[in-house]
Amino acid sequence: MNILWFSWKDAQHPQSGGAEVVKSEICRRLLNDGHSVAVLTAHYPGAKRNEIVDGVQIIRVGGKFSVYYHAWRFYKKNLKNWPDFVIDECNTIPFFSLLYSKKPGAVIIYQLARKVWFYQMFPPLSWIGYFIEPLYLRILKSKNVITICNSTKSELIDLGYIEKNISIIRMGSNCKPVESLDGIEKFPDPTLLYFGSIRPMKRPHHVLDAFKEAHKHLPSLKLIIAGSGSGKYYNKLLKDIANSHLSSSITMVDNATDDEKSLLMQRSHLIAVTSVKEGWGLIVTEAASQGTPAVVYDVSGLRDSVADNKSGLVVSENPVKLSKAILDILHDSATYEEYRNNAWQLSKDLTFDNCYRDFKKNLEL
Repeated sequence: MNILWFSWKDAQHPQSGGAEVVKSEICRRLLNDGHSVAVLTAHYPGAKRNEIVDGVQIIRVGGKFSVYYHAWRFYKKNLKNWPDFVIDECNTIPFFSLLYSKKPGAVIIYQLARKVWFYQMFPPLSWIGYFIEPLYLRILKSKNVITICNSTKSELIDLGYIEKNISIIRMGSNCKPVESLDGIEKFPDPTLLYFGSIRPMKRPHHVLDAFKEAHKHLPSLKLIIAGSGSGKYYNKLLKDIANSHLSSSITMVDNATDDEKSLLMQRSHLIAVTSVKEGWGLIVTEAASQGTPAVVYDVSGLRDSVADNKSGLVVSENPVKLSKAILDILHDSATYEEYRNNAWQLSKDLTFDNCYRDFKKNLEL
């Protein structure tokens, strides 16, 4: 079967992220099953217009915003008779390829943006994005949809999507679970970890504020912020840390390697995730695989990646509430060990082999 995948970015893009990892892992397994795969995506400076990467044909047209128009033109001119199945990956904006392609297919929607518009764009574009997103997504409400969590499924149903047409596939992780929790040595002092990019929609300043509040009741508490960033938000966070009387209890780690990432996750006691929303919250699963439970905000994706009161705690979007959750877990060693073990066990099911099985089964490939 010839499978054409419309996507905003490919795995080689300098800004590629979790969605590109999922796509690459699924494409690799499609190839192993004998399918042919082409990805129609945006061009970026220095990239080839056409190349084969790990057996997948990568075709790059247009740019960051013009790719939608140029992908339509390229498809009509060169590809309309090639695919047997079309996948339209929606990264904020879908390609609407299922409207102009006569082939069977599905839309992949990892998450709805909505609130994220206010953190990633400036007015009035943020308001425009917020209000028009439900309008353009409703255009595809009769199509088959793939998503990765119940929260996004519920949001799509609220937009008028047909429930029976929405399939959920398990999220995958390349972070291999540790063989045993017994051999992991935690930091001497209770340590809270933030791991991710330093940008507004991730809200690491909420983690910092929660740490400051929790530190009043647990003076030995330490904080590690691992991630890179730039611009006004990043600089303000650095300034707030430098000016804090707790700066000696806070460690900044920039550009951690994969090995350093795994070690930080293993040795930290908790990971805190405070994003505005996520498709899943992969960092939660990765930390769980290394024996570290999570405290997260009650938002789409994060409430799905944490089993509340089982593998961690889910709290309302407030640093004070987050600090209380941190203290509740760390002050009860029995509960902590229970959460830690449950998180580790749950992570074992979240593999890309299982992700692909769900994908193949739901699309009947």
